[in-house]
Formats: sequence, structure tokens, C-alpha cells
Amino acid sequence: MVEGVSKALWIVVATVFAVAAAITPVACGQQAPCYFVFGDSQFDNGNNNVLNTTAKVNYLPYGIDFSEGPTGRFSNGRNIPDVIAELAGFNDSIPPFAGASPGQANIGLNYASGGGGIREETSQNLGERISLRRQINNHQRAIINAAVPRRQLRQCLYTINIGSNDYLNNYFLQPPTPARRRYNPEQFAESLIRLYNIYLKQLYLLGARKVALFGIGKIGCTPRIIASLGGGVGCAEEVNQAVELFNNKLEGLVADFNDRFSSVMFTYVDLFSGNAEDFAALGITVGDRSCCTVNPGEELCAQNGPVCPDRTKYIFWDNVHTTETVNTVIAVGAFDGNITSPFSIAELLN
Repeated sequence: MVEGVSKALWIVVATVFAVAAAITPVACGQQAPCYFVFGDSQFDNGNNNVLNTTAKVNYLPYGIDFSEGPTGRFSNGRNIPDVIAELAGFNDSIPPFAGASPGQANIGLNYASGGGGIREETSQNLGERISLRRQINNHQRAIINAAVPRRQLRQCLYTINIGSNDYLNNYFLQPPTPARRRYNPEQFAESLIRLYNIYLKQLYLLGARKVALFGIGKIGCTPRIIASLGGGVGCAEEVNQAVELFNNKLEGLVADFNDRFSSVMFTYVDLFSGNAEDFAALGITVGDRSCCTVNPGEELCAQNGPVCPDRTKYIFWDNVHTTETVNTVIAVGAFDGNITSPFSIAELLN
């Protein structure tokens, strides 16, 4: 997904990351008692490994640049929550909910699932997946079983990245799904926000007060959508326009939570506003194809297939997901506030 602000800001972001990655854990220590992660494949770090799904990446070349190798992260290396955890001073990445010890809920858990959506039927074409509703239910069970104090939960960090699959693997699927036949783009975005509002209220009742909500990037510009809906020559603007409707409503939902609920700090992370030129300023120059080998008609890397030699120059790792380099830029931009409103993630922590 193409994210960003001005070229100058992204250069600052890159510089800040080089410094922060070196000093944050030592200088600041762990800045929150715990960190909880919700979302889809952009945030999943292994939950789908135990599911019967085609959205599973526990094989090379996924993880080729990650210290533990293939773990279920949909990237060549770290994903966005990994970098945020580092910047927040956590000694280790937040582990997946699948297989975690009960006590881990006192430090943090990652509930994200590749294919997960706001709507229950989203990504049923892929097989098993964990929807946002089920992720929050898993969180509820985890914090109850671990008896995590409510006062601690109110100081924890929560990040959510969800909604892309509701478009990629629901609304814009072919042949047209029931959702596409029932809703126009405005109505569909509104239906997603109504559900999201319900789930966020549930999370609030479970103690969440410091929450970063990631918007959807320009998924119409992913290699998958360019090939299927863009005629193979350019971004599918119909998709981007539909996503922008959702993002605008999500930003409004963030403002509504901050207005209506006491002691909350919700923030919106803008993954839509930038363009390829912003990345080019950082030397990330290849945005029209994947770094790994993707077989025709597929979106994930071919198992043990060849990959590009310099991953730092690519936006996309496979036909949908971003490289570790781009994940790092996004995470630092969110942490420092260059792509957030009204708070940076650093402000949520402090």
C-alpha cells in the first residue's frame, strides 16, 4: 500500500528511525506495560499457521530477512507491529495469540489474522481466518484468564489494521458478492464503520484507552489489483475511491470516540495520502511489481522461488504485502506522528 506525506517528512522519518532503533530500548525502556495487536495479514505474525487457509506464509522466501526465518509474517522481514514494539522499548516482538502462554497477556498478544476482516464473511474464499469480532473475543478470554488488572489495560497500547480484506476479498471479488450487489461504495463503507464502532466499544469496555487505528492504503495500486481490475497498466481508481470513503469515515469515528469517551486517546494512521514519489525520495523505487516470484493468478510468493537481490528498493514483497523497508517507514511515521491524527503513537504512550 502506498503511504506517505511530503518527501521532506519521509527523509526526516528515515533519519529518526536510524537513531530511534539504536537508542529507544536503552534510553527509554518499555514505554507501556503491554501491547495488543489486532488486524489482518499486514499485522499477522503466525496466527494463520494453525488454520486451514490458503493465506498462510510459514515458508521461504517469507522471512528471508527475519532472524527467525519464516514465522507467518507476510513479509521478507519485520512487520509494522514488530517495529512499533521496538520503538516502544519492548525487548521482543509481541507473540501471536496461537500457542502463547496464558501469562503472556500481561505483556501483550498479537491476534491478527491473514484474511481477517470487519465483516464475518470476508475472505471466506481463502478458508479459515479470524475476523475482528473473534479477535476481540480472543482478547477478552486472554485477559480474563491471565487476570490482567484493569488499570494496567488502560495504560497498554493497542493497534488495529483491518478493512483491506473487506474490499479485496469481499466487495471487489469476482463474480460479484452479495455485499457488492447490496451496497454501493458509500453504503458499504458505512456498513463497515457501523460494525467497527460496535467492536471498538467492546474493546473500550475491556479497558482499551490508547488505540491507533490504521486506515487502508491505496490497495487499488497493488500488483494484484492492477492486474485484475486495472487492466494491467495502472491503479484501479474505483477501488481507491471506495477505500477513501472508508478512511474518511474511520477518521470521523476516531474523532467521535475522543469526544464521547473520557480518558481515551484514539488516533488515525493515514496510509492513503502519499504516493510513489514519496518512497522514491528514500530510494524505494520499484512499486509496480513484487520482489518475490508470484505465479500467474496468485498473490503470495511461490514457495522457495527466487527473490529480488535488493529488497530495500521495493514497495511490494508479494502482490499485496509490503517489504520490511516500507513497513519500517510506516511504523516510524505512525510512531512519530507524521502520518497520524490527532496523536502520534509516542503520545499515546506518554
